[in-house]
Amino acid sequence: MTQRSQIVIIFSLERQGKVNDRLNSDEIDRLIVLSEDNKQLLEDVIDKLHLSARAYHRILKVARTIADLDQAQNIEQQHLIEAIGYRRFDG
Repeated sequence: MTQRSQIVIIFSLERQGKVNDRLNSDEIDRLIVLSEDNKQLLEDVIDKLHLSARAYHRILKVARTIADLDQAQNIEQQHLIEAIGYRRFDG
């Protein structure tokens, strides 16, 4: 395990008692808070691409992990954009 991976695990365990990937939808809604601008950005992407609530939550978990890798307290726009970019589209 890399040092960066260990940092992400430590940050998430200290913040919420479990790793980001294990958060359920209620925990995501309670623990992962976006700025109004970032919330609007994500909602626009979800609407434009017709993504599900499940996809919304997956993007948030990935954005939280990216922010943890940057050792950032909050999810910034660049974290959210990167997480959206990792979204896989079937088709």
